[in-house]
Amino acid sequence: MKDIRDVLIIGGGQSGLACGYYLKRAKLDFLILDQNEECGGSWLNTWDSLTLFSPSEHSSLPGWLMPKSENIYPSRQEVISYLCDYERHYQLNIQRSTRVENVIFENNLYKVITNKGSYYAKTIIAAAGTWNNPFIPKIKGLESFEGIQIHSANYKNAESFRDLKVLVVGEGNSGAQIVAEISKITTVKWSTRRKPEYLPDEVDGYYLFNVATAKFKAEQQGKPFDASAYNLGNIVMVPAVKEARSRGVLISSGTFDSFYTNGVLWSDGRKEEFEAVIWCTGFNYATSFLRTIISLDEKGIAKTLESKAMESPGLWLVGYGNWTGYASATLIGLNRNTKLAVAEIVSYLNRNKEV
Repeated sequence: MKDIRDVLIIGGGQSGLACGYYLKRAKLDFLILDQNEECGGSWLNTWDSLTLFSPSEHSSLPGWLMPKSENIYPSRQEVISYLCDYERHYQLNIQRSTRVENVIFENNLYKVITNKGSYYAKTIIAAAGTWNNPFIPKIKGLESFEGIQIHSANYKNAESFRDLKVLVVGEGNSGAQIVAEISKITTVKWSTRRKPEYLPDEVDGYYLFNVATAKFKAEQQGKPFDASAYNLGNIVMVPAVKEARSRGVLISSGTFDSFYTNGVLWSDGRKEEFEAVIWCTGFNYATSFLRTIISLDEKGIAKTLESKAMESPGLWLVGYGNWTGYASATLIGLNRNTKLAVAEIVSYLNRNKEV
């Protein structure tokens, strides 16, 4: 006899936990499948000095406030501790070390195939995020470069790069923060496609969430929206970035065209040697396990209405970013997204009770 649950959640990070909270309140039978060996979600893999962009009072999961931090922004370890305490507090049903390999829809049920066997459910919430799908652009000569190459997903701290000449690639928050850190102990250059742009010093993730929410509401109502200087893609001025600015190290060297054995060829024709490259070029979406049941583009994006998949009944994709709900990939923004998804699941199950 198959053990058929109401919901299977794929991913035990912040989005999966928030969904678990609302599913438990709805008294549904659910199981969270998480590939990590311990609690903490993708924060387990982030670099040591990473912090949230918002104060703790604005960074909580539903139902339980994050404890106040000793710093302006909670540290990596504080976030991990909070996520672990959260799942214990609500006694969320999680199975660890379980990697989802494929999902099949047959006979009105979802079959989730993992390294630990198959599981069955009436509905699925995909909440695996992006961290397991880092993006590195295809640049001429990349394979010929003989130095160290890592993505920011695998960066831990500056010490591994002490006394090496390092090239950091990418103009976003991770690029700025890693340049800030590494520049304290070695020579670093920063390659960006455009001139880095920064938010005002007083603007943090909480403010950005409010801007994003205002933008979302304006678009829903067909009204114009002017975010003025508060471009949502600009770099947040966390303390480490402010300190680096004061040292004058956040200077872009522009773009390069190709690699050679010992370095890069800049767009102006100069050759320059580097011993290491750190790619801060973002992530695609960890959705490949859904390829059997829905269409995915090259980035892993599916067609959704908010977080509800358009191509497969009973499938929701939660916390992947703006295409699954404004600011849904952030602690501060996922509450509305997960609450809505679970409400839709309850309604779906009520309509299909005969299944």
